[in-house]
Amino acid sequence: MTADAPDDPAAVGRYTLDSRLTGALGGRTAQALERAFGYRTVGDLLAHYPRRYALRGELTALASLPLDENVTIVAEVIEVRERTMKSRRGSILEVKISDGTGILTLTFFNQAWRSRELVPGARGIFAGKVGDYRGARQLAHPDYELFDDATPSSPTDPSVKRWAEAPIPIYPATGALASWQLAKAIALLLDGLETADAAGDPIPEAVRASHGLLAQRRALEQVHRPEVESQWKAARRTLRFSEALVLQTALLQRRAELRTHATTARHPSPGGLLERFDASLPFELTGDQVEVGQAIADDLGEPVPMNRLVQGEVGSGKTVVALRAMLAVADSGGQAALLAPTEVLAAQHLRSIARMLGPDLSAALVPTLLTGQLPAAERRKALLRAAAGQSRIVVGTHALIGDTVSFADLGLIVVDEQHRFGVEQREALRLKGRQPPHVLVLTATPIPRTVAMTVFGDLDISTIRELPAGRAGIESHVVPLAERPGWRSRVWERLAEEVAAGRQGFVVCPAIEARVVEEADAGPEGGAPAEAGGDRGGAAGSADPASRPVASVASVLAEVTALPAFSDIRVAPLHGRMSSDEKDATMRAFAAGEIDVLVATTVIEVGVDVPNASAMVVVDADRFGVSQLHQLRGRVGRGGLPGLCLLVTAAEPGSLARQRVDAVAATLDGFELARVDLELRQEGDVLGATQSGGRSSLKLLRVARDGDVIADARAVAAGVLDDDPSLQRHPGLAAEVRRRLDDDATGFLSKG
Repeated sequence: MTADAPDDPAAVGRYTLDSRLTGALGGRTAQALERAFGYRTVGDLLAHYPRRYALRGELTALASLPLDENVTIVAEVIEVRERTMKSRRGSILEVKISDGTGILTLTFFNQAWRSRELVPGARGIFAGKVGDYRGARQLAHPDYELFDDATPSSPTDPSVKRWAEAPIPIYPATGALASWQLAKAIALLLDGLETADAAGDPIPEAVRASHGLLAQRRALEQVHRPEVESQWKAARRTLRFSEALVLQTALLQRRAELRTHATTARHPSPGGLLERFDASLPFELTGDQVEVGQAIADDLGEPVPMNRLVQGEVGSGKTVVALRAMLAVADSGGQAALLAPTEVLAAQHLRSIARMLGPDLSAALVPTLLTGQLPAAERRKALLRAAAGQSRIVVGTHALIGDTVSFADLGLIVVDEQHRFGVEQREALRLKGRQPPHVLVLTATPIPRTVAMTVFGDLDISTIRELPAGRAGIESHVVPLAERPGWRSRVWERLAEEVAAGRQGFVVCPAIEARVVEEADAGPEGGAPAEAGGDRGGAAGSADPASRPVASVASVLAEVTALPAFSDIRVAPLHGRMSSDEKDATMRAFAAGEIDVLVATTVIEVGVDVPNASAMVVVDADRFGVSQLHQLRGRVGRGGLPGLCLLVTAAEPGSLARQRVDAVAATLDGFELARVDLELRQEGDVLGATQSGGRSSLKLLRVARDGDVIADARAVAAGVLDDDPSLQRHPGLAAEVRRRLDDDATGFLSKG
């Protein structure tokens, strides 16, 4: 890719961050950038920061290059030879490059002319997909750019030293757009970018001075075209703070904006539904449940919408807290909608609610299920109950958001596992209220403070740490197949022993069939998702299980049912490709004790509550993230029976994947695991696709690393907004908030 002629020649040399790439770089180039990265404006592309920096004298560790990934490497040509092809006419040019220890082969078909520039001793940047030919790594038809072309002509020229020492930006790239092609396009934009004055800078001048930060224009220049290492480091520090400031400003603005809306205060009636429910509880609420419940009651009693997140350990009783809030709303004549991420969980919630309410309160409240796969007749009944106000509690999946769904008086939205939903979905449900409804978000994934400030910064946050009395606890063990392959058979024997003792168990797999991964399972939060084609720069990645076959429901089901120990054990599958009726029937049969072992995907991850289930086997546990494993483990040990969790993994000792599994086995404390998880995660992962609905909105800011920066930026943002709520005296910050919060970024910020 080279920048084609701009559509508007008069615009050359006068770009702003809001200028369209079509005018700045030309239509073909702009289309290629939009296809690859979704970029449309100059600001979009200038925020495509280098992933790392190389030096012209620096070589890359070729031995660590991952197969089947696009890489950008720095290396030296050591050998060039041409040979004729045996099976057809033509020749192959083979160029061997080296880092001084390892060797990589570049192959070009019928392009012998390249031998004139790829000569031994030439150094450059090479980009392509790493392949394997007869056991040796190679790049077929790679792109490259040699350093020799840019060498100053005279060795005595002072610019020679500057040229040799200048860092080379290596950008996140794709197979179609190489790093240096992006660098050339970015250089063209920088050459024509207008010089912003202080008023246009997103960071207030006083803050820049007190924090030792650069002006935005200078930071952009130094991050993309540094002359020395210290320049790009200073630039990244400035741009990282700017990013944090923009995000925190937006979150605090949203929080303030939500509080400007009026809504109906919801008070429970004396002797009403909530009091009747509390009197019928067969157990005492924990201290945390009482405290959080009071905070919710206080919020509901205000004439402004509640926006509260309740985070709590697996099995800590968040559903009871949410149900008490629903009853307070019902007491005032309103309705509550509970939005669940899966049909299995929605049906489980409905059964749990009906069981907790008992027959009398259930008759008064008519809790109703509404999912996409309900039979037409049942769906019509559910829609009528919601619209007429007969059902005070409606539980459902994304189907609740449909145009045909209406409520008589929607007073409360409860969102379970909010990270599974996009902002549009939550907002569509919010608009179904005559007035803005109160919103209660539940998560069983403990959230470190820095993540809470970044992802849920517009919500009030409550925490439930205490577990209800009577829990027998869970023993967790790693089954390390890399060191002890024979232990796999013992796993199934142990599961059979639990069933023989009259108990039930789960076996969880990452896929439904070979190569079919459940949508909710794709990209576990413990791994490192590829960015923009996975340019790895030759650095060794974390231990990646991709080279091993994925354990699937189908393969494990076949394996266990063939075992003599399972001849009398009733085993059934459960996964997302089953129909709603099939999943519901399977879960009902399991809850009734008619199925002994469920072989499932993570559809059982959250909310499934079967007290007789005592054993959990997670196959290929290294393919799941820390919080996901903790959630899965929470499906056992929920009654008076002790729980057993076996985490089966073939990951090598010491690998990142194995560290995640070991961490889960080492503690039942979800908050400690959240801290460990944050330390183990690789950059770009904390707010990856599962959080934002797409590529992470964060560019340089890393929640796992930049807690102090986030906290500092939040304090600055709060001070700015206290003094200037509409940012009229901070036009640069206002413009950057608007610019960064378009499209997908808005979805990320509204994840609360």
